Amino acid sequence: QVQLVESGGGLVQAGGSLRLSCAASGRTFSLYAMGWFRQAAGKEREFLAAIRWSGANADYADSVLGRFTISRDNAKNLVFLQMNSLKPEDTAVYFCALRKSWKPDGGIWSGRDFSWWGHGTQVTVSS
Repeated sequence: QVQLVESGGGLVQAGGSLRLSCAASGRTFSLYAMGWFRQAAGKEREFLAAIRWSGANADYADSVLGRFTISRDNAKNLVFLQMNSLKPEDTAVYFCALRKSWKPDGGIWSGRDFSWWGHGTQVTVSS
């Protein structure tokens, strides 16, 4: 049974930074990819970033490219999302999710392709 637990959310002023963590347990993750999504109130879930569990691949949504950085600590089964220059529109519940493969070339990152999800952590950015 895979379990994902997010932490690190909170209240921050615009322009500030937060680092989210996702602790993964229960499986061998060498073939998997981890992603971060968010969902703001009244809006659809949005892909943010993904990282291959082993290897150098990382991918970002245009909306966060240059501000957010995804990284991992394989030894501790942790994935991080460093968020800088936060804006009020970044306010949302942030989720980590796990899937069994990297997306195909030309494909999109869809939440439907992720099999396991954490419960989310709230990020609120005040203006």
